[in-house]
Amino acid sequence: MTEAQQRHPASWWEQFPEASERFDTAHLTEGLGELINPNIASQLLRREAEIATEVMVRHLNKPESAELAERAAKSAERLVATLDRIEDRSGDASMVAEARATCHLLLGRLGEAAFAAEAFVPTQKVLRAFVGALRMERFDVDLAVRMLAAGFEPAAAIRSGQIVGKYNWWPSWLLQVITERAMDGQLDDETVEALDKCAYADLDPVQVRVARRLLAGEDALIDASAQRLEALGEAHAADKLRAGDLATVALAARLVMSSQ
Repeated sequence: MTEAQQRHPASWWEQFPEASERFDTAHLTEGLGELINPNIASQLLRREAEIATEVMVRHLNKPESAELAERAAKSAERLVATLDRIEDRSGDASMVAEARATCHLLLGRLGEAAFAAEAFVPTQKVLRAFVGALRMERFDVDLAVRMLAAGFEPAAAIRSGQIVGKYNWWPSWLLQVITERAMDGQLDDETVEALDKCAYADLDPVQVRVARRLLAGEDALIDASAQRLEALGEAHAADKLRAGDLATVALAARLVMSSQ
């Protein structure tokens, strides 16, 4: 990570487990551990961190196992004690900063682990680890990560990822439109409902180009299309189109082009 990048506070990362009832801590621990541990300079310390992470992941995948729970707790405690000794001898906390991030992770302090990891792991990779751990069905991971990287709050990015994932059967041109709306912060239920009507319209390539321009808000085209709708006896649709009603876009694109 470059110094110009802003790290997210632990409280920001802690929103992810709250956003999904299916949040998979084992998945996150494994994924974030794979990002953190290779950055530990000491080979012996790195190996200890890797072993502790592996044991913790096994425990989280089988929480009912008392034996694994005990082994995981002891491995985490052993790593913490090792770091404490190194830090006490050297007086330099930076020597074990990467391994401290692993300790936060093993102790369940997920937000603190992510905050620490951002100092030496690209934020995009940390984001993907957290978004992947949401374990949401019909979810657009790429869009959610893009929005998070662009500065959106987790709730907004996750909601948009769910919406776009739900409608991934839409034609590609319309998926691009809804993705653009999400990135502009303009994705609400009314917009989705209107675009869903466009998805059923079965437009040809020429009509698609007109629809995209209408959705983009080209004033001249909207006015010309409204006038043609009026000439076709669709005055009500023309008024709605001028008022910005997205639900009339497909109708306008189909009728206007078919009248030419």
